[in-house]
Amino acid sequence: MTEPAGRTRTSASASAGSRLAYGKIAGTVALVATGVVLIMTVGVTPPDDAPADDTRTAVPDAATPASAPPAPIDRPNASDAANLTAWAKRMARRTTISARALAAYGRTEMWMRSEAPDCRLSWATVAGLADVASAHGTTDGGHIGRDGTATTPILGPLHDGTNGTSKAPDTDNGVLDGAARWDRAVGPLQIMPERWQRWRARAARDGEAPDPHHIDDAALTAGRILCGADADMSTPRGWWRAVRDYRRGGDSAGFAQKVFASADRSAELAR
Repeated sequence: MTEPAGRTRTSASASAGSRLAYGKIAGTVALVATGVVLIMTVGVTPPDDAPADDTRTAVPDAATPASAPPAPIDRPNASDAANLTAWAKRMARRTTISARALAAYGRTEMWMRSEAPDCRLSWATVAGLADVASAHGTTDGGHIGRDGTATTPILGPLHDGTNGTSKAPDTDNGVLDGAARWDRAVGPLQIMPERWQRWRARAARDGEAPDPHHIDDAALTAGRILCGADADMSTPRGWWRAVRDYRRGGDSAGFAQKVFASADRSAELAR
């Protein structure tokens, strides 16, 4: 039986409409698929200016942390306070470190340039030490006050040979660390009493006694300890030697790797 002409035209139109609808659906699916691929690609390959999730692998004696922007030039016959404060604020905006702590680290680099020029100490390494030692003075919920003093005294574990510590019999009669039999590290830079007594320095140069709980004094003393190893810290061998020597006892290599990772990250962010 022959279909009426009108019905045939209607069927053809319906078929064409179906093909058009299918074409739209296919196009939509293709666009969605492309979008998914783009999203997945962005997730796998971040933009060049995106911060890396992980820092470089620290290979002992093979590399130094990234170069950080230098601290201000030290002017022995003029006040550096304004320049240092402005520099610390700039660095604080780029890193996760407080400006108050950064001023202490920057001052240490500045002053060690003249006290130990061959050491070539960078503030980023001091920052790495402080981060590993006490998260920049914020351990146990404390922080560095406006005057530079840790609001909560930071005392490390007793060095009695247990829990991975070395044995360090008392050297300060408990004056610094409150322990009469064994020594323990003190302050935001976790300096042992014996080394504090040898290398301590008052950053304010105001005639007052150095305070291991004050970030300025602790950072400067840490810098003197690092540079006391007679190593060029701009070289891989010198950097690792000085940082391992800072720890002494226990897992000094593991400690140095943590400092490397923190110093490297801070230097990269500060650029």
